[in-house]
Amino acid sequence: MLDTRPLLLDTDFPALRRGPLETLQVNLGYRCNQQCLHCHVNAGPNRSEIMEPETAELVLELLEASEAATLDLTGGAPELNPQFRRLVQRARAMGKRVIDRCNLTILSESGQENLAEFLAAQRVGVVASMPCYLERNVDAQRGNGVFQGSIRGLRRLNAVGYGDPATGLALNLVYNPVGPYLPPPQAPLEADYKEHLRAYGIEFNHLLTLTNMPIKRFGSTLLSKGQYREYMTLLRGAHQDCNLPGVMCRSLISVDWRGQVYDCDFNQMLDLPLQVNGAARTHLRELLRRSVEGLPIRVGEHCYGCTAGQGSSCGGALSG
Repeated sequence: MLDTRPLLLDTDFPALRRGPLETLQVNLGYRCNQQCLHCHVNAGPNRSEIMEPETAELVLELLEASEAATLDLTGGAPELNPQFRRLVQRARAMGKRVIDRCNLTILSESGQENLAEFLAAQRVGVVASMPCYLERNVDAQRGNGVFQGSIRGLRRLNAVGYGDPATGLALNLVYNPVGPYLPPPQAPLEADYKEHLRAYGIEFNHLLTLTNMPIKRFGSTLLSKGQYREYMTLLRGAHQDCNLPGVMCRSLISVDWRGQVYDCDFNQMLDLPLQVNGAARTHLRELLRRSVEGLPIRVGEHCYGCTAGQGSSCGGALSG
């Protein structure tokens, strides 16, 4: 696989510092039942990295000790980690908000038959990848049959109350472009999604638009097709200073399956660790003894993906 990392390290992206910690985003491992073209994690069925119980316990210790109000669980498919349900239950018992970044087809996998009911019982917010409302586009990006599998997953979530404003069970979908261009404006695209998915009997709360990052599998595709420089020119040319205060790295830390800490999920994939007191790497256990507020954030050329156009974060567009 071609690697964009050496091209991303030298940058003139504006300097950033961390604010108060609001979200602990935890990658439970890179194993996934899908293998998507846009995946910046390079996740797939053959990945073996997985968070062990001892590290999961450290996650819970930090969650309880810190000011973070949200535990954001991601992967791969986070539900494939045996620690997933314990983390959800313990975090909810602390009164923390929990988000499951779900690929939808996991709801049809063996051993996950009651996943929708579990998520609803724990009142977990679901953020589900659905890169298009057209079957041909979804299958081209994520694999044959994924669209229909996603529809089945959405119906299961709707059946237990997700997407219904009366229940308070949030079901938000995620759009990624199918190629090297920026997402369209979030609000009108959300309206289009709702219109098309209602034809399948699907309801959801909000659509979140995310920019594809030029790293791992998507970055390799850009290089192999000779599109990397053109894409970076697009991101840099669309940079908006007004998006800088809202970038996710200012209020979030990303934890990998080993317990190593990063400023964001993208830095995790580029192996750019959060650095405390000059140390090359920082582990979860170090943060039990200190705050990360005010620390400098490690930036690279990929950061333009978060500030281009309407902006992009784990919560969708930064500006309307």
